[in-house]
Amino acid sequence: MSPRFGLPEFATPRLSAPEFYTRLARAYDALARRGPFVATLRRALADALDPEPGATVVEFGCGTGANRPYIEERIGGGTYVGVDFAPGVLRVARERDRELGGTGDSRGAYVRGDATRPPLCADGVDACCGAFVVGMLPDPARTVREWGDLVGPGGRIALLDLARTTRPGWRALNPAFDLFVRAGSPPGTARSLARSPATVQDERVAAAHRALRETCADVEYRTLLGGFARVSAGTVASPSAVE
Repeated sequence: MSPRFGLPEFATPRLSAPEFYTRLARAYDALARRGPFVATLRRALADALDPEPGATVVEFGCGTGANRPYIEERIGGGTYVGVDFAPGVLRVARERDRELGGTGDSRGAYVRGDATRPPLCADGVDACCGAFVVGMLPDPARTVREWGDLVGPGGRIALLDLARTTRPGWRALNPAFDLFVRAGSPPGTARSLARSPATVQDERVAAAHRALRETCADVEYRTLLGGFARVSAGTVASPSAVE
């Protein structure tokens, strides 16, 4: 099995990662839409991405589409494309769209695909984002650079992630966060890693946000929820500007 969202090739879980998230799709949807502070975080992502009205926005690791309404508030009659590797979460996302009779004035679609190998053509993609995704990717820095290639110079990228906090007074909650990360990982993940899943996630989140800073100009970075949530966004710079 090829690496998918943090599962190395040598891992042999009882369920593959797509199967794991498919089984949890409806429970995840409830948490993603009604969990504590999720509305604040999702609006922070859309605000940081700040796409132009009419833009085409791709969300990697879209899950059940919980970020879509916040992004569509920004793009008006633009196009939203959600990409995820788990068929179950995409099925729930499409069911919700049918129940709501569409989601506003924008056009949208959900596509099964790999965030590390975007199943999209670069032409016409104005912005992309990922929420709680890069911590599960085997090489998040390379993936973020590929997202930069997808949107091209002038395109926008935004990341929203969770990692252990470094803020005094909040670090006492890091052990609880460790348990949260372990509980949300596919079976076998902890056994396949030489370190705790939370440690690996911290390193991957840091690498992804660092790659965004290296890829983009005018980068904005902020933390929320006591430092457990990190939001980065910027405009992809031209090659000459990066050099």
